[in-house]
Amino acid sequence: MQSPKAPFFILAGDSTTATQSANGGGWGDGFLNTTLFQGAAGTNFGHNGATTVSFRAGGDWDKVLKTVRQVRDQYIPFVTIQFGHNDQKATANISLSQYTENLETFVTEVFNAGATPILVTPLSRRNYQNSTGDPSIIMSLANETAATISAAHHSGSKYINLNQVSTKYLNAIGPTNAYTYNLNAADYTHLNVAGSIVFGGIVAQLIARDFPYLRREGYLRINEQLKEDVDRGIYYYP
Repeated sequence: MQSPKAPFFILAGDSTTATQSANGGGWGDGFLNTTLFQGAAGTNFGHNGATTVSFRAGGDWDKVLKTVRQVRDQYIPFVTIQFGHNDQKATANISLSQYTENLETFVTEVFNAGATPILVTPLSRRNYQNSTGDPSIIMSLANETAATISAAHHSGSKYINLNQVSTKYLNAIGPTNAYTYNLNAADYTHLNVAGSIVFGGIVAQLIARDFPYLRREGYLRINEQLKEDVDRGIYYYP
């Protein structure tokens, strides 16, 4: 028997969550457009260049909480929260402890608004080093990944380790295949439409682990071929 309310996913984050555009694009639209069924829906509030500070200061976070309040009577709202790519830049002037505290505050406010928060560790960049003759991903977001997990533990939030899974997959398929997901040839951070489908599908897989009823009741549909290929380290292109 299905739950009486379908889920509604509200995506908060930077350009690696955001809709595809000339200078950005992440996993968000692939997740919303290819994995949600049976009345499940969502909105992508990912914002190019956003940090945990600017996302609040610019009014994006208020839109997230307003949307929670608007949909919570009709849906079961979830809020995914993924930052780190811009928070780590020196120009942002955000310490790792501030970043962690900001995530914890987001979580508290989501709980208070009546939704379920899901912290998401930052999507891996597709930058490789080849010092050993075997190309491997440069772990440029390790600190932010650890901080996101710490924030989840401290705040009581669920989290999915997208950084770990995306890094493992990118290491397995190698740079030539990984670059087919680039927004443009020289962009190793943002995703084209195909990349959004692949990594959005991975996000769906990870969410389904923690919320299995979403898959069981048909709200979250897992691409089984993608799952098998990611698990085995085989290149997948939709």
